[in-house]
Amino acid sequence: MSKTAQDIILRPIITEESMGNTAMKKYTFAVAKDANKVEIKKACEELFGVEVQKVNTMNVRGQKRRYGRFEGYKASWKKAIVTLTEDSKTIEFFEGMV
Repeated sequence: MSKTAQDIILRPIITEESMGNTAMKKYTFAVAKDANKVEIKKACEELFGVEVQKVNTMNVRGQKRRYGRFEGYKASWKKAIVTLTEDSKTIEFFEGMV
């Protein structure tokens, strides 16, 4: 079963740190847990029409949370930082955020 680009890249990560990296053409996304770097690169190029130089991935552990007397864990997820080539165009979605 082949995954589509939308199945691999789930959503952008909008934080102060990730928005600061957009000046260096680094964009942060939440991705599928079973996606590898090659799949993430192809999905970015297909969805946004850009040239990807490299992909860094990390698994984010779910944090412990309490709701009154009940406690549990938030879901674990995978994060990818995608670096574009120098001559690649930027991703327009992030333009209005800065």
